[in-house]
Amino acid sequence: MKQAKKKIHIIVGARPNFIKLFNLIKCLDKIKNIRVFLIHTGQHYSLDLNKIFFNELKIRKPDFQIKSGSGNHAEQHAKVMINYQKIINNHKADLCLVIGDVNSTISCALIAKKNNIKVAHIESGLRSFDNSMPEEINRVLTDSISDYHFVTLKSAYKNLINEGVKKNKIFFVGNTMIDTLMYYKDHFVKSSSNLKKKYVLITLHRPSNVDNIKKLNLLLKKISMAFQDFEIIFPAHPRTFKQINKKRMDENITLIKPMSYLKFMKCMFYSSCVITDSGGISEESSFLNIPCITIRANTERPETINLGTNVLIDNNLGNLNILKKRLINKKWKKTKKFSKWDGQASKRIANIIENKILL
Repeated sequence: MKQAKKKIHIIVGARPNFIKLFNLIKCLDKIKNIRVFLIHTGQHYSLDLNKIFFNELKIRKPDFQIKSGSGNHAEQHAKVMINYQKIINNHKADLCLVIGDVNSTISCALIAKKNNIKVAHIESGLRSFDNSMPEEINRVLTDSISDYHFVTLKSAYKNLINEGVKKNKIFFVGNTMIDTLMYYKDHFVKSSSNLKKKYVLITLHRPSNVDNIKKLNLLLKKISMAFQDFEIIFPAHPRTFKQINKKRMDENITLIKPMSYLKFMKCMFYSSCVITDSGGISEESSFLNIPCITIRANTERPETINLGTNVLIDNNLGNLNILKKRLINKKWKKTKKFSKWDGQASKRIANIIENKILL
């Protein structure tokens, strides 16, 4: 008798998930005895933050599309959970694979667990130890109910051990986002050689930096003044883009709408410096050895500081002038090697799922 295929639900909902999904779903789809259902929760739904990534990276069409849309945390969690339960009712899986720390991650992990479906968390164990961050709440809660933990950094492994997770449930596999970067690196390097390395790239999305428009304008003014000799490119989240008064924007800041993955990576690769509040971008810039300034008080990715190019400044914006001098004088620290960031993370995860989890 032919053995029935094991079923996996892969949950994605926001821009970072799509990038991390790229090579992973290819690896899982190749496994003969596994049927992979790709479930898109619709947390990011605009063209700039959603479809453009599927089209550009040639990610296959989701098997199920939930239209959770915008709204407060309660509304978003509720829509995702209610609709994911409907999918489970008709297509129950053996494993729910969640990625990262967005609202979709914990919403689907919780419903899967309530339905006795095993949960595996990719990017498990990251900790900022700052519970004012919604992402930290999502990370901690997801890990607390996960059965298997795929980690990207040694610090994440240690965090899980300290929280009582058994070693045989933790797998240090590397970073699937770096898999995508390495796959496309030659493409954006060759197609961007005409760009001059004399501009600063900004990405800001955290509520603490962008929700208060006065604070955001002051932040942009400080960056503009500190890097007055540089062109500054700021691809803003759609919500932030609408809030900003373009007429009052400093002359050296170019405000644009979000870029596709490849366009953004081209822009990063040929920038002089990245100023961000994104943990993922601090990883990408560190891997590419691009100076990175993170406007946060903490980070869940400490290796980007210890091994990478990342520097935390919180709200001490006076330090921007000091860091600019370090940049101009070419005294910025260089990236050291990140363990297992070698483009093989997705293959490791697929192998573990096939041979250890879904035997």
